[in-house]
Amino acid sequence: MTASYGPDRPIRIGTRASPLAMAQAHETRNRLLEAHDLPPEAVAIVDMTTTGDRRLELKLGEIGGKGLFTKEIEAALVDRSTDLAVHSMKDMPTVLPDGMEISTLLPREDVRDAFISPKYKNIDDLPAGALVGTASLRRQAQLLHRRPDLKVGLFRGNVQTRLRKLDEGEADATFLAMAGLNRLGMTEVATAALETDEMLPAVAQGAVGIEIRSDDDAIREVLAPLNCKATEIRTNAERAFLNTLDGSCRTPIASLAIIDGDRLILRGEILRPDGSERYATMREGPLSDAVAMGRDAGEELRAKGGPDFFVGH
Repeated sequence: MTASYGPDRPIRIGTRASPLAMAQAHETRNRLLEAHDLPPEAVAIVDMTTTGDRRLELKLGEIGGKGLFTKEIEAALVDRSTDLAVHSMKDMPTVLPDGMEISTLLPREDVRDAFISPKYKNIDDLPAGALVGTASLRRQAQLLHRRPDLKVGLFRGNVQTRLRKLDEGEADATFLAMAGLNRLGMTEVATAALETDEMLPAVAQGAVGIEIRSDDDAIREVLAPLNCKATEIRTNAERAFLNTLDGSCRTPIASLAIIDGDRLILRGEILRPDGSERYATMREGPLSDAVAMGRDAGEELRAKGGPDFFVGH
C-alpha cells in the first residue's frame, strides 16, 4: 500500500447513487480494505446521480447513449475530487476520454439475463400480445426475433423501480441482469435465468470495471491486487467486437467470451431493433488472440449487416 493514502487521506471511490452501483462500490471498497489490511476509514465512497439516472422517460439512445451514466463520474475524476470510479462495464463506452483508462476488472458475476414475471414462467409461456417492459434495445430485438407476436414497452430506472412498475401492472414481464440481482442479494426475484444460447448477453455483462486517471500510478498500484485476469481477457475480446461495430445504445449487439483452458470461445450477434433480422458468428483461438478475435468477428458481422443494418427503429 502506497504511503500516499490512509485514514488521513482516504482513497475516494466515485459511483452512481443507485443501489446496484453502490453495492458494486462497496464490493470494491471491501476488496481494497482486505487486500491492503486497511482500517475502514481509509476508503471512502462518493456517490452522485447521473443524467442517465434522472432522465428515465427517454431511451438512452435519444439522450446521448451510454456516456450518460459515466460523464459526471468521470468529471469528478478529472477534477481530482475522486481517485477512481466503479462502473458496470456494460454501461461503458468503448472509447474513454483522453487521460482515462480501465485499470482493473473485478471477478465477473453471472452473465445471464433474468426473465421476471408475476404471471408467466418463461418467454415461451407469454401469450401473444403480452407486453414486455425493457429499456434495452438488445433485449427488445432478441425477444422480438424469437417472439414477433409480443409487444415491447420502455421500462427504465434502477432495479427497484423496474420491479415496482412490474408489480403495478405496467407490463407482463421484464428482464434484468442476474449479476445485478445477485449483487443486491435479490437472486430470488428471477422467475427464470435465461441460458446464454437462449439470450446472448450484453457486451461485458456482469463485469465491474474500475476507471482511473492514466497518470495516477499510485492508484494503479493500489488496485493491482484486485484485477481478475480472466475477466480482463473476456471483456477485452467482447469490447473489441463492440468497438468494431461502433456499438452504442442505438444498436442491438450481444457478445460473450468464455475461457476453456488456454482457449477463448467468442460468440457475437447483431440484430435489427425490430428483431426481423439477425446475424451471428463465433470465434475460437488462443487467449493471446482475444482482442484480434473480437475485431475479426465484428468485421464479419459489419460486412454481413451492411451500412444500413442499424438504421430505423
